[in-house]
Amino acid sequence: MSANSADPATRLTVRLVKAGRTKIRYAAGLLHDDGVRIVVSAPWAGEGVRDFGFVRFAPGDVFTEYYWRDRWYAVKEVRDSSGVLKGWYCDVTRPAVLTGSELLVEDLDLDLWRSADGTDVRRLDEDEFTASGLAERDPRAARAATSALDDLAALAATDEFTTLLA
Repeated sequence: MSANSADPATRLTVRLVKAGRTKIRYAAGLLHDDGVRIVVSAPWAGEGVRDFGFVRFAPGDVFTEYYWRDRWYAVKEVRDSSGVLKGWYCDVTRPAVLTGSELLVEDLDLDLWRSADGTDVRRLDEDEFTASGLAERDPRAARAATSALDDLAALAATDEFTTLLA
């Protein structure tokens, strides 16, 4: 399979790593890989319902996930079981690495939520990021992470946000 012709039947394992440990691992279908951006689809992989207060992720939800090999974030479009858009959950990460059938993503604690109508844009987990000690261990990565969150927040406040996913 060439990098530009993703076979929707191709299954990948997405492995999300946080602080050096695997946080979650789940199966996803490869939708697109152009050599820079990888797009997969996966059902909600969490245990039961996760209620953030501003959105609930639940069994039956479908995530279309956009990862980049050259950007410090991932964007996950979230739809309920009937296809209604809930919004976008964005993780600040190191650039994604695809090796064989495993997509490795290192979570850097910072997150952003954008509601389906764009009226609710919120930065998340900045306290976790500070507590992680990344700024001391890897200042370059910490600067890239905070810059990525700033870029996402600025873009999420505009109608151009969805151009990331086109």
